Order: sequence, then C-alpha cells, then structure tokens
Amino acid sequence: MRTAIVTDSTAYIPKEIRERLDIHMVPLNVVFGDASYQEEIELNAEQFYLKVKEQKELPKTSQPAIGLFVELFERLGKEFDAIISIHLSSGISGTYQGAVSAGEMVEGVKVYAYDSEMSCAIQGFYVLEAAKMAQEGKGPEEILARLDDMKQSMAAYFIVDDLAHLQRGGRLNSAQALIGSLLQVKPVLHFVDKKIVPFEKIRTRKKAIKRIFEIFDEQARQGFPMEAVVIDANENEESTEIVKHLSETYPNVNVTTSYFGAVIGTHLGEGAIGLGWYKK
Repeated sequence: MRTAIVTDSTAYIPKEIRERLDIHMVPLNVVFGDASYQEEIELNAEQFYLKVKEQKELPKTSQPAIGLFVELFERLGKEFDAIISIHLSSGISGTYQGAVSAGEMVEGVKVYAYDSEMSCAIQGFYVLEAAKMAQEGKGPEEILARLDDMKQSMAAYFIVDDLAHLQRGGRLNSAQALIGSLLQVKPVLHFVDKKIVPFEKIRTRKKAIKRIFEIFDEQARQGFPMEAVVIDANENEESTEIVKHLSETYPNVNVTTSYFGAVIGTHLGEGAIGLGWYKK
C-alpha cells in the first residue's frame, strides 16, 4: 500500500529533506499590507525577519485555502492509496480543519488528517517519522498508531521576548499578556489542550532557559534514546550553545536545530527560543 505524507509549512522541514522523503507541503501565508507571501516558498525565515524590521506594521498570517488541499489531494490520489496530512495545532490555526474538509471533498483516496497539537520542528518530528514509515511500505493505520505513541512523550517549552505578538494574534489571551508585560517576566510557555498557555512566570530570560533545561533533564537523565530540537527566532548563536550543552550532557539524546519561520515568527516575535523532544 502506498501512503502519501502531507504537512504544512510550519513544520519547517528543509526542502532537500522533503524531497528525499517525498513529503508534500502546503504553505501558510504571511501578509504585509496588501502583499501576501507563501511561507517557505516566496518568503523564507531570513527574509522575513529582515522585512519585519523594515515595516512599520507587523504582518498578519492566514491558513492555506482549502482549494490548495483539494488540488494536492486529488493529484496524490492518482498515485497513492491513502494520504496522511499532518498539521500544526488546531488550537492556534484552522489549517488542520482545512485538511479535514478537503479530505471529505476528494474521491478515490482516503485522507487521514492528523492534529500534531503543536507546531514547528516538533510537528516535524511526526512528519519525518511518518514519511520514513511510508517509504518502508507501512499502511496508514500503522503509521497513525506510531504517531499517537510518539504523542505520549512529546513535549515543547519556549519563551518569547514580547508577549504582545501572541496576544495580538489571538494566540494568548489579553489578561495573560497584560500580566506578563506589567511584571516584565519571561514566562515559559507550552501547549495545553492544543493552545499556548504559560507554564511558569519567570523574571529573566536566563532563568527561563534554565527552567526549561530542568524540565528536559527530568526526562533525559532516565537514559532513554531521545530526539530533541532547539528552535530559535534569529537567535542562532544562543541555540548553537544550547545544542552543544545538551549534546555533551546527554549522550542518549540526538539534538538538532530548527527555526521559527515567518508564520510562527509573526506570533512569537524575534528572540523567541524553544526546546522540544520525545522518547524514541
């Protein structure tokens, strides 16, 4: 049985890896004024952060049009028996629901939409695993069961420099943003019930990162093989230091780096940094 793997641009999987693993990507959009750009196709992360500095107003984002999903699913249906479409959390975007609706509109192929309940490279963990299994000839039921198994240990924590971006985009409620700005805290954030919520309110960035290390250590010191990723928004030097520290401290953990691209960067702002992981 041939199973196609689809995701959206917020998984931030490099093009060469998508091509090697036959991963199909539907882009979200970033809108500056009257100009709309397809993330990862017409606007990469480096270009985005430069453009934000040049603009007076912050950009907006939008999910893919259902028509893009329908077009892709119909094309894949000519080659594949099933499609697994893995997307960022339904609690922060309608992209997953768009894939669900499009899947109901196409004929001749079964579409399984999957809610990662997270985003960025943590969403990418699911996509990469699914793609490898699909290349091995595994069917959709077996792949989805594996994704559900991964979800049991999947975790991600991150910090932002300015809560206003999240509040303005509706990803964090006004009260939470106000408390953060008044106290000048650097809260550690995470996903709960598919939405972004504060985990702990911490005074400084240094202490917030240290707290994320402590959470990670509770899992990593058990010695299980793990995958971890450090994600940054134009903070490459800091993320490189974190990768070095984690790799030296935990030989059982494979640590990689990724980035907050244009869409997620719009809501987190430059300077955000995060750490995600799961047990293999």
